[in-house]
Amino acid sequence: MSSAASPLLTASGPPTVPADIRLVVTDMDGTLLDDAKRIPPGLWETLAELRRRGVLFSPASGRQYATLAREFAEVAEGMVFIAENGTYVVRDGVELSSDPLEPGVAARVVQAVRRLVAEGVDVGAVVCGKRSAYVERSDEAFLAEVRKYYVEHRIVEDATALDDDVIKVALFDFGSAAHTTAPALQSFTATHQVVVSGEHWVDVMNRTANKGAALRRLQCELGITPAQTMVFGDYLNDLEMLDAAEWSFAMANAHPDVIARARHLAPSNNDDGVLRTVARVLNL
Repeated sequence: MSSAASPLLTASGPPTVPADIRLVVTDMDGTLLDDAKRIPPGLWETLAELRRRGVLFSPASGRQYATLAREFAEVAEGMVFIAENGTYVVRDGVELSSDPLEPGVAARVVQAVRRLVAEGVDVGAVVCGKRSAYVERSDEAFLAEVRKYYVEHRIVEDATALDDDVIKVALFDFGSAAHTTAPALQSFTATHQVVVSGEHWVDVMNRTANKGAALRRLQCELGITPAQTMVFGDYLNDLEMLDAAEWSFAMANAHPDVIARARHLAPSNNDDGVLRTVARVLNL
């Protein structure tokens, strides 16, 4: 982590380093949202001021596009949503980029999950398509977790046979995703990414898919440089995104690998770290 981080956060005034920020990108869970999944106070006012200054704000999340669009419905016009860990990027309902899995890959992941369940692991698969997410489990405990991130979801008998472009398969493990589910998916790592995106979540995506790749494509399309980009993250699925911005911030509550990778440190998600840092750097 850059030693330049501390003055940005402890000085009483704005930073002395001029910041020509044109794009602010933030992860949601553990970053913008507090531990209770609440929007920080003052977010809508901050977004209005950023829009007035011509600064684009973009949520970048493992969450589904439909879920993000609903969360930001009142201010969604012109906003870019980097959804599904970068595999699906949408602006004003128009797809900007996507990285769908090859046919058959999602089916093999679902079959692997079925084997884990047969062995007694309490896990379920969420097959993430562009139009909807699809699940085979129908128990309320599992669906309660699915609803947090996938507002558009359907229960199906067979998640290996879907008429949709599948961009990711997410697995929810009621135990430790890093210790149980992720190791069981090691056979996929030769050809795909197996990313632990939270304590209970593992995502299987194409090797080329991540938030950073999506952000770099967006920067290229908009003519915005890494020096004009501010990024916030807290977990391992944010690492590549941090690399795409010179103003990269790990939250104080972030995974140690994220803190080591970021240039700066922001206050925790429970201390409104994103908004406080944006206000400080941009002198809002």
